[in-house]
Amino acid sequence: MALIQIELLSRSLMRTVPVQVILPVDKLLRPGEAEAAPKPFKMLILLHGVFGSCGDWVRCTRVQRWADARDLCVVMPSGENSFYVDHATGASRYGQYIGEELPELMRRMFHISHRREDCFIAGLSMGGFGAMRNALRYPETFSAAASFSGAFILKEPVPGLKVEKLGDLGLEEACFGTPEEAWNSDKNPLRLAEGLAARRKAGEKVSLPRIYMSCGTEDGLFAANTATRDALVSLGFDVTWEEGPGGHEWNLWDRNIERIMDWLPLNDETEGIHSGNVR
Repeated sequence: MALIQIELLSRSLMRTVPVQVILPVDKLLRPGEAEAAPKPFKMLILLHGVFGSCGDWVRCTRVQRWADARDLCVVMPSGENSFYVDHATGASRYGQYIGEELPELMRRMFHISHRREDCFIAGLSMGGFGAMRNALRYPETFSAAASFSGAFILKEPVPGLKVEKLGDLGLEEACFGTPEEAWNSDKNPLRLAEGLAARRKAGEKVSLPRIYMSCGTEDGLFAANTATRDALVSLGFDVTWEEGPGGHEWNLWDRNIERIMDWLPLNDETEGIHSGNVR
């Protein structure tokens, strides 16, 4: 397994940004194994949560082991505290960066498949929101999306009831604007899902991403996650849901990343000597 640290100039963000990449290119053959022609890697873009960085997933989970065993390229960008949406001011088009620019840059750099069927996105908390939003905003890029304990903080405005703020972190308004603006914009995953479902109902050929969602039953975001799940199911999306004991914690997300390795259409565990089977 190769763990690569990249700094690249992003057009969408107009600055140099860090990216970590897991690339299982360095496996050793066992005696008697024949070397096969290399196939393009499937790619998972994996998003961190608020206050995090591109190194979180490698430091806090066993994602390297799972990706190495399944021949999966994992791309982990730094999203700062952006919620992975395009901001109204400044060169901060994080949605465009995740949904268009980053996949193309990775394909230029590495032997990665150009097929939509081989491109996936996932994330935790803020990254779970970002994965869902960008899979629905860029369905031509991503065939599957996974949200772990997603921070689905947007709420439908109630007539006559003033909502003072979106969340408790003090940064949501910079990402979304007012609650009314956020709910009725393409920053709202449910608005995007409604649009895709309407286009499909009208007879347009639209490929809907498959969706995996999970949340701990003790997580403060559990109700928001179940509501989002129910809305997506009602719109005709293929949603796999898992819940269980746990809060907003890395132990749960470590198990989540292992589970989606089986849920995604990946290769079976491959032969050869790699970091997960050295003995």
